[in-house]
Amino acid sequence: MDLDVFVTAHRAEWDRLDALLQRQRRLTGAEADELVALYQRTATHLSLIQSSAPDPQLTGRLSQLVARARSAVTGTRRSSWRDATRFLTHGFPAAVYKSRHWWIPTALLSTLVAALLGWWIGATPEVQASIAAPSELRELTRPGGQYETYYSSHPAASFAAQVWTNNAQAAALCLVLGVFFGLPVLWILFQNMLNLGVGFGLMSSAGRLDTFLGLILPHGLLELTAVFVAAGTGLRLGWTVIDPGPRTRRTALAEEGRAAVGMAIGLALVLFVSGAIEGFVTPSGLPTWARITIGVIAELAFLAYVYVVGGRAARAGERGDVEEAERGATLPMAA
Repeated sequence: MDLDVFVTAHRAEWDRLDALLQRQRRLTGAEADELVALYQRTATHLSLIQSSAPDPQLTGRLSQLVARARSAVTGTRRSSWRDATRFLTHGFPAAVYKSRHWWIPTALLSTLVAALLGWWIGATPEVQASIAAPSELRELTRPGGQYETYYSSHPAASFAAQVWTNNAQAAALCLVLGVFFGLPVLWILFQNMLNLGVGFGLMSSAGRLDTFLGLILPHGLLELTAVFVAAGTGLRLGWTVIDPGPRTRRTALAEEGRAAVGMAIGLALVLFVSGAIEGFVTPSGLPTWARITIGVIAELAFLAYVYVVGGRAARAGERGDVEEAERGATLPMAA
């Protein structure tokens, strides 16, 4: 594309659109129709320039012009309870469902890594000695030791809030840092599995694996699932940088990035539930079977939410992105 020729051919249309947008009086019917037509043509021009002859200054001007025209055509839209309901019943579960091919393998491989690390630590005294002194290890793993008292060391409400904040930050980091080819996500995931493996190994070597699982499973099933979903989504975002598919890299990153932001909000709600279980159920006096049952029910409820509600929304065309009217204008891409 010869950019100078293109600008010369269409500058009059852009100027006319700008003039219509600056009108202080109400537009006539003919002017409103002209505004819509010019908005559509200018959005197409913007997509052509972005894909064929990107010029920062011209792209910036047309982006602002298209945004102003879109606001004039569609009107200012305010968020409402309808948006929140649509997000919880369509957008978020559909996004989790559509990314299952990433987070399920992530969950399986991560769990395997944690189990192998736990077995290695539990079966190797030298590794245990490198973690802490024998007296410190006994203090960690004995009945009433630090592994058990950790969950009741603070008031339940403040402990739940602290756990929720930490886990939400970890999930958000996985989602945001995925754009760096997914490498930071792998490190965050490994750190989480290492911490889990250390606890598993030390408690199993002390013959108290049943106690460890009784403390971890009530909240850990849902908490780790949320972390795996965040990590899988982050890895998918990193892969989008490498291979955007039939979309342009800019469009692909915009779509996946918006879905990731929505995922962060949804996972914060999921982690709020797991944090509440960790703060109020895990250290409670309930029998171990009852605490684990609560954790299993919470996990199954989330999976049903994803596969039933999210699957139905995904099959109906929901992608977890914002509504079409709020997306930038792009040209169709050949498959």
